[in-house]
Amino acid sequence: MLWVVENHSLPRTAAFFDLDKTVIAKSSTLTFGKSFYQGGLINRRAALRTAYAQFVFLTGGADHDQMERMRKYLSALCRGWNVQQVKEIVAETLHDLIDPIIYDEAASLIEEHHTAGRDVVIVSTSGAEVVEPIGELLGADRVVATRMVVGDDGCFTGEVEYYAYGPTKAEAIKELAQSEGYDLDRCYAYSDSATDVPMLESVGHPYAVNPDRTLRREALARGWPILDFNRPVRLKQRLPTLSVPPRPALVVAAAVGAAAATAGLVWYASRRRTATVYAG
Repeated sequence: MLWVVENHSLPRTAAFFDLDKTVIAKSSTLTFGKSFYQGGLINRRAALRTAYAQFVFLTGGADHDQMERMRKYLSALCRGWNVQQVKEIVAETLHDLIDPIIYDEAASLIEEHHTAGRDVVIVSTSGAEVVEPIGELLGADRVVATRMVVGDDGCFTGEVEYYAYGPTKAEAIKELAQSEGYDLDRCYAYSDSATDVPMLESVGHPYAVNPDRTLRREALARGWPILDFNRPVRLKQRLPTLSVPPRPALVVAAAVGAAAATAGLVWYASRRRTATVYAG
């Protein structure tokens, strides 16, 4: 694929990437489930359910209503979790857990957009404690991630500051466009989920990547290109340039933290399993 280098006399542009199942092959937060268990953040039962939730996420994901219930549930669940401990666990295991599941195709796109003079922005519903270091690993210029309020004691309070999900992703992109001077009509966006339609339709060049069934129908109806990414590869093996520290990242948005997102999808998986039993 060939990309035209940006004319810098024109307004700036960016490429916005969803993270889970778009840039990496799994849920960024659930991938750290075992590490969170070993660090004492979740118990054995939750760790086992996290593994199951990863399977559910990969095969189906969660729709809007389930994500909303999840948000309310996990904001209370993670109250009291030490933020520094979460960050340390992620830092210690980042390369072992995330590096092997980055899509080769996504890494190439990131490199091509940078070569063309565009900023690369990761836009994820996962917690900032997970997304920020992954963005740095990928060489992203900016990160939009979910957050929760941190108290004076350095622990999550359980209060929601901002949830980077659905329409709020599109709002964050528009705010970035204003502050950074991006021309959204010339920008790109990539996602796998129908919940990201607002983000995709906010740019001139939307792409559906490994789309769920709803997004696939939407993409076909709107004439959006559909991309299939299926080659996870270690960055160090195929793209050393992405291991170079990126330009200073601007972290935008907020809401539920990394640990909370893990617990939320565990809860969702449990509800799915229970519903299946009743249906049977």
